[in-house]
Amino acid sequence: MKKMLALALSAVLMLGALAGCGKTTGTVSTDGSTSMEKVMEILGEVFREKTGNTVNYNPTGSGSGIQAVSEKRCDIGLASRNLKDEEKANGLTGTVVAIDGIAIVVNKENPVSDLTVEQIAKLYTGEITNWSELGGNDAPVVRIGREAASGTRDGFESITKTAEKCLYDQELTSTGDVIAAVAGNANAIGYASLSAVGDTVKVLSVGGVTPSEETVQNGTYAIQRNFVLVTRDDTPLTGAAKAFFDFATSKEADEYIIKAGAVPVVH
Repeated sequence: MKKMLALALSAVLMLGALAGCGKTTGTVSTDGSTSMEKVMEILGEVFREKTGNTVNYNPTGSGSGIQAVSEKRCDIGLASRNLKDEEKANGLTGTVVAIDGIAIVVNKENPVSDLTVEQIAKLYTGEITNWSELGGNDAPVVRIGREAASGTRDGFESITKTAEKCLYDQELTSTGDVIAAVAGNANAIGYASLSAVGDTVKVLSVGGVTPSEETVQNGTYAIQRNFVLVTRDDTPLTGAAKAFFDFATSKEADEYIIKAGAVPVVH
């Protein structure tokens, strides 16, 4: 009798354990753009709630993320720029998951509120060195930007046609660092993902157009770039990684991309 009771108890415990498993518990590894933090955070959380799978996000910068997926050190690379021809030639594919405006930010004490793309370029290349030349204070311009591997920097310099010409006073390794540096320096100017900008800095309009979901979506805001999921052509995604990729690029994800402050692509 005791043996039968023990067997019955074991069966009950086993059934309980199986019932407790519920959803699957796969893990998706992602690596790359720091600007995509909010998008990845909310998409990863919703995906976990829906499937039980975890999305690990390693914010190393776009260049590092592209290299990581190329070297098979992660499932999906994250880039806040389009892939270059040589990267595509090396067997990588980029899929746009969202669009992001690159906000031009200054210290909240700065009276300047609008700049043209040309003026922004002249500020960063050193042709304009004092804010008074733009109707601001008589103070030297402090140029804050991202490190060379940053997708945000690549996007900014491509749009303003300043690649290899910018004279940075500080080159920082994350979006948050740029915003903090500008917030702490009355003479600073910087650029950062619109989705990451809060109320600690002043966002400038560009050519009279304020960056917003609407102006980024319709293309009237000039300084914008793509958020891209990077995969290997010779290693098709499977399991949880494929499920996350499919979810992130579906229309279902649009509302969450908007909540993260980015703009969904047209499906």
